[in-house]
This record gives sequence, structure tokens and C-alpha cells, in this order.
Amino acid sequence: MKPKKVAILTAGGLAPCLSSAIGSLIERYTEIDPTIEIICYRGGYKGLLLGDSCKVTSAIREKAGLLHRFGGSPIGNSRVKLTNVKDCIKRGLVKEGQDPQKVAADQLIKDGVDVLHTIGGDDTNTAAADLAAFLAKNNYGLTVIGLPKTIDNDVYPIKQSLGAWTAAEQGALFFRNVVNENNANPRMLIVHEVMGRNCGWLTAATALEYHKLLAHSEWLPEIGLDRNCFEVHGVFIPEMEINIPAEAQRLRAVLDKFDAVNIFISEGAGVEAIIEQMQAKGQEVPRDAFGHIKLDAINPGKWFADQFGKMIGAEKTLVQKSGYFSRAAAANVEDIRLIKSCADLAVECAFRREAGVIGHDEDKGNMLRAIEFPRVKGGKPFDIDTPWFEKLLVGIGQAKGAKAHVKH
Repeated sequence: MKPKKVAILTAGGLAPCLSSAIGSLIERYTEIDPTIEIICYRGGYKGLLLGDSCKVTSAIREKAGLLHRFGGSPIGNSRVKLTNVKDCIKRGLVKEGQDPQKVAADQLIKDGVDVLHTIGGDDTNTAAADLAAFLAKNNYGLTVIGLPKTIDNDVYPIKQSLGAWTAAEQGALFFRNVVNENNANPRMLIVHEVMGRNCGWLTAATALEYHKLLAHSEWLPEIGLDRNCFEVHGVFIPEMEINIPAEAQRLRAVLDKFDAVNIFISEGAGVEAIIEQMQAKGQEVPRDAFGHIKLDAINPGKWFADQFGKMIGAEKTLVQKSGYFSRAAAANVEDIRLIKSCADLAVECAFRREAGVIGHDEDKGNMLRAIEFPRVKGGKPFDIDTPWFEKLLVGIGQAKGAKAHVKH
């Protein structure tokens, strides 16, 4: 059944796919049937609750290809959980006594929307799933189709989430400049904190992409331009148990020899130890509307720098975070190819009124399909037995260690 009007919204944190995904959906609908109306809700679910939308005009359709060149989301994002009624009331998005899901559903009906495309991570897709269930239960006759955005690449059962490849590539480019600080001071420790709350895929993939850059560089050790000073000397992610004393001993030997140590950590690594320290001191652990710990507030990078800095005898430590640099980038060629294939299928599903999240389904032979909402969830861990990661650790002389207990 041909949809008469579709709506698009982006939500959650940024990723290098949002702008391109919006552009891809607009382009595909325009190619198939330009009479189908398209609107975009500004600021994610916030815009949906407030009825704040913009119409995709013919002028926008003609230049939708421009969106592939930009990062961020031109229609804006927000972190709003429709089932968190108190938070929605507190933020002035709904009134006392209103159900945010019903407010959202009624707004979609008021706007004449047949199909809603949500582009976001696991929280966005969870909200989309809740909304889809509410719409179905109350016979609203609307179809919700999600696209999986997250640089963490941690969504079950999706093989590759949109924007993650680009984020890894950009994180490597970020560190290629930062690492030059290794010669700014004797006995230098540089900590590169990479985004990844529960999953270390992005940290591992960023280290891999950075290694590729090192492999394509020329060196002149006779004057101090030694690859060993620019190397990744440690990779620490949530899925691995971290023996800090043993690693400190290994890294101290590196520092004694090369006068520089560079480590990559996932922002979720070591969080449990940090929380234990905070709670022991009677400090409150800050959380967002979804109940997630605010990682910026507890600052894992600084914690690792403090721990290792003292134990390896670093004279100076530098903590740099590539997250906002990498997540706000425009999608690279590889991601654009994935984004377009997912957007094309999303439009096909809109005509079939087939709800779900578009992705390569790991449980069904990596087939690209609309994955049923109840099966989609975040928190998928990175497999530390992945061959390219094992090879990476061997190359830098780091023991893989045991698998950590990963919360699902």
C-alpha cells in the first residue's frame, strides 16, 4: 500500500550517518514517487511531541544529495524517552496527566503520517519499538521503520550499524595529530579515550585504522622519528579483564625504552571500578533520562591516566577524546553505500507496511531485512576473539587476557 505521507526523525547522539540517511530516504522516495509527502520532525522525539516539523519541499528534494557531504543531523536530535513520563513532563514536552506515547501517536495522526522513519541507536529503536507496539495495540494504523545508528556497533542482531566505520576512520585521523605530542615532554603518556559505553568495537576498530595509517608512513629513527613512539601500546575495552599492575609493568618497560606510551581506551572500560570508588566516597553517580551513567562526568580517561601515570613513572600525561570529532563527521564512502542500501529497503518496506529496524540480520545469514522490533536491543559486546583484534594485540605485544563479564 503506497504511503501518502511519511515522516523522518533522528534521535540520540550523533553518528556519521544521520545526514546521509535523511538524504537517502528523501532521494529514494523522490525516485519512486515524488507525490509522496515527506516531513521531518525537528529535534527527534521532542519535535514529534511538540508537533514541530518541516516539509520536504521540491527544492529540498532536488538538493538532497548535499546531505551526504555533511555530518550531524540537519533536522536536529534530542534524547527523549517516551516511556519516561516524569522526564517528559519536567522538560515541558507533555502536560501533567498526559501519556507521551499517546501524544506522539495523536500528533502523527494529526499530521496525516502513514509511515514514521526513525534513525537512531538502541535507545531510539527501543523508543520506536515501544511506540510501534502502542500504535498497533491502539489500532492507529501507522508503520514505524527504523535505521540503526550507533558508532558503538553494538546492536543485536545487526551485523554493522550505520556510521561506525566512519567513526573508526575519523578517530584514527584524530589520533594521528594528537600522537605528535609524544615528543612535547619526556616520559609522555597519551591516553586516547574512544566512545563505547558497553562495547569496545569502536576502540578496537579505531586502533586498527590507526595502525593502517602507521603502516603507510615512512620513518626516520636516526633523528627520533621512530614508529615505536607513535605506536599503540595498549588497547583496553569493557570486554577484557584488565590486570592493571601487570599492564603497568609492561608499559613501564615501553616508556623506559621509547620515552613515550600511547594507549587507547573505551570510555566504558573500568567504569565499574570508578563507580565503586565514587560510591565508597559517598559521591552520587550521575545518570541521564535513560538511566545511563554520564560517562563525561566520571571521566574514565582521566582515571586511567591517573592509575597508569603513577605506576609507569610518566612525567606528563595527556588525555584526549576523539568522540565528538569522529561522531560528527560526514559518512565515508563505505558507510554511504551501507546507508543507501538500508534506506532503499526501508522505502520498500514502507510500501509493504512492514515494520522493523533495517539491518543485516546476524541470526538469518546476515540477510538485509526489516528486523522485528522485539529482537532489536543494544549492549552487544565485541568479540575479543575476532582474528583481526587478536592480530592487533599480538602486534603491539599485549596479552589478550580473559574475557570480562559483559552485562547484556
